[in-house]
Amino acid sequence: MGGDGTPEVADLALVEMAIARHEHVLATRGALADAFDLRHRLPAVWEGVKSGRCEVWVVRRVARMSRALDRHQVALVDTAVASALDQSPSRILAIAEAKVIEADPTAHQTRIDKNQNDKGAWYPKPRPGSQADDNDAVNTAGIGTVFARLDEADALAHQHTVDDLAAALAEHADVPEGAEPLSMEHWRAEAFAMLADPAAVLAFLHGIDDTPGTSEVEEVAQQPSRDPRRSAEIVVHVALDDTGALGPVARVESLGPRLLTQVSDLLGRHTTITVQPVIDLHTGRSVNGYEHPTDIKQRTRLRTVGDVFPHATGLFAKHGRTPDHDHTTPYDKHGPPGQTGDHNDTPLARHHHRAKTHVPGYTVMQLGPDKWIWGTPHGLYRLVTGGGTTAITRAEYLLHAQDAIVLAEGYAA
Repeated sequence: MGGDGTPEVADLALVEMAIARHEHVLATRGALADAFDLRHRLPAVWEGVKSGRCEVWVVRRVARMSRALDRHQVALVDTAVASALDQSPSRILAIAEAKVIEADPTAHQTRIDKNQNDKGAWYPKPRPGSQADDNDAVNTAGIGTVFARLDEADALAHQHTVDDLAAALAEHADVPEGAEPLSMEHWRAEAFAMLADPAAVLAFLHGIDDTPGTSEVEEVAQQPSRDPRRSAEIVVHVALDDTGALGPVARVESLGPRLLTQVSDLLGRHTTITVQPVIDLHTGRSVNGYEHPTDIKQRTRLRTVGDVFPHATGLFAKHGRTPDHDHTTPYDKHGPPGQTGDHNDTPLARHHHRAKTHVPGYTVMQLGPDKWIWGTPHGLYRLVTGGGTTAITRAEYLLHAQDAIVLAEGYAA
């Protein structure tokens, strides 16, 4: 029932067990397969679950995700997930996903190839009675539904086109005085529907660009802004393996773990590609002013990925929100030079920034460019790194505090 390395079970033995569990035998079979995988294939994760470090449903999903791996490959998943059990469920599953892909990139490529053959678009008809039933989960009166499975790059391009067209429609919409403007969800639906008539889209875009007094030369000059081959920025996090070569898996911001071949596919539709210099996150810089420079903010964002408040799950790239770059050690205009830099930058979402600033009892110290220790008003202590949050004791907090960076002349630019 479980993956490679789990013991065999007499199939009919599960029938009475299912009766005792008040469920169908297939549900019992699934639960037992997950338990066997955890006990025999993911022993480090299993020990963490028994000590209460993680909810059971999360590790059951990890067991199912990794079931196709053999007993040697799954060890990579076991080690990584066990060290992350104190994180939020979304972080645990993201780590598990990346390690499953890394453990067997060939199998993942097979999944990708299979999905390319399963693409399609579907326009389901409403069920009889659903248009008049207000108790239906989704009343379908006057509404159609579309489902599509596309190549990932095509789906992203389609999304950007719909978003751009929706923004233009919303900007040029006639809103009656005193009426509430329609939501962007409404305009995205209008834009999606409008794509069924490309001529109408071109006429609309031409109309909003055709302002009085515009010459033909100026009009032509405006057209590149509507060029479908728009520019795109892809931020890719890569790491070296033990041999010094690039590993098979990279993390693409806003998308997640991807094979390196998938990263190249994302750029396939662009005729001009500019590769920016690699940002080495092991380097640092400091300045003498109060404001964090753009390059320092970028390195901090890339190191941390998101909010570094304990157990925060906000990813700045995914949600498009700019973090507050708070000085871990408060800035002192009469203090030493070099107070602003990678060593003194705590990116926080606004709500968490307000809590740290206005609620007495919160403490934070920075141990390096990607490591912080927090204390709360009621004596909870947490270590936060780029990999997430770990609960620590007061004694561990005090021990870490000795390593906290003290601003000194050595940090001057």
